Amino acid sequence: MKFALLILGSLFSAYASAGVYKCTDTSGKTAYRENPCAAGISNMKLNVKTGNAINLDDIKHQQASQQQQQQALIEQQQLEQQQLLQKQTKLKQDAVDESAKSQFLIKNNPQKFSPFAIPPYKPDQLPALVKVHQDRLADIERMRRQSAEKALASGQCARVEAVELNIKSTKNALVFLVDCSTAKRFYITEQELAQ
Repeated sequence: MKFALLILGSLFSAYASAGVYKCTDTSGKTAYRENPCAAGISNMKLNVKTGNAINLDDIKHQQASQQQQQQALIEQQQLEQQQLLQKQTKLKQDAVDESAKSQFLIKNNPQKFSPFAIPPYKPDQLPALVKVHQDRLADIERMRRQSAEKALASGQCARVEAVELNIKSTKNALVFLVDCSTAKRFYITEQELAQ
């Protein structure tokens, strides 16, 4: 007798744990099944032990919504990475263009500039100080040239020997050191160049 009750109990618990599915079609007809309902039919899973019901359609909808959100997040991150890469590429190209202008000026005015007065800062091999301000690399290259021209215009600099970004620079106020052949040194700020 105990053995029969044990077998019946285990069969009942196996059936109860399997769950029952309540399927309701568009006309309102309801059927109960052991397997999930077909697509397009309202699908509820009933727990025979507790009496609780889970709307599988809602869960499926939530999962689809989460997947869409995750996909949108991935696409947003990819777009941001692409924009950052484009910005970095443009920044490097702008810096190269400004450096080319400086080299052209030096080549056409050898009496006013030593050949290495404004050596280009290579975007991938920046000195430590310049690397701190690398997001303004094109501005730095342009202002190095402008600083050299300003020093020459002062009448106290016969020939520019070197122009470098100076350690006194801050994020919003760059400072350039111009060394002249007359041993005169100029510290020229970004604000002075803007005037």
